[in-house]
Amino acid sequence: MGMKGQIGAVKAKTSTMQSHMQMAQTMKSTAGVMGEMNKQMNPQEMSKVMQEFERESAKMEMTEEMMEDTLDSALAESGDEEESDLIMNQVLDEIGIEIGGKMSAAPSAGSSSLAGRVAGSRAPTDADIEAQLKRLAEL
Repeated sequence: MGMKGQIGAVKAKTSTMQSHMQMAQTMKSTAGVMGEMNKQMNPQEMSKVMQEFERESAKMEMTEEMMEDTLDSALAESGDEEESDLIMNQVLDEIGIEIGGKMSAAPSAGSSSLAGRVAGSRAPTDADIEAQLKRLAEL
């Protein structure tokens, strides 16, 4: 077994040396390619291109911020929600219903006398609804 172990160790060492030689050759060709790229690349021109890119990127960001601000202000100033609330309150005021603090004092569906009658055999009549509206208006 001693001889087999030594032969296996020599084989592993040979494989390792072969891998190292391939790595060295690859690094040599990579260094050559990098040298060629450095010859072709002009550092001053690259610096100029990068500065121009940064400048244009900053312009784009400022334009984007201005557009976002414009959209935000346009959407915030639309007033659709406030206008809708105003119209709803006007309609409710016209029919005599005030929404606000008085809604909490309104009877709930389970405890009102109207609810008890509705739970019975007949549906509420127009007179029942009118009476309920009057009670709500008095609150």
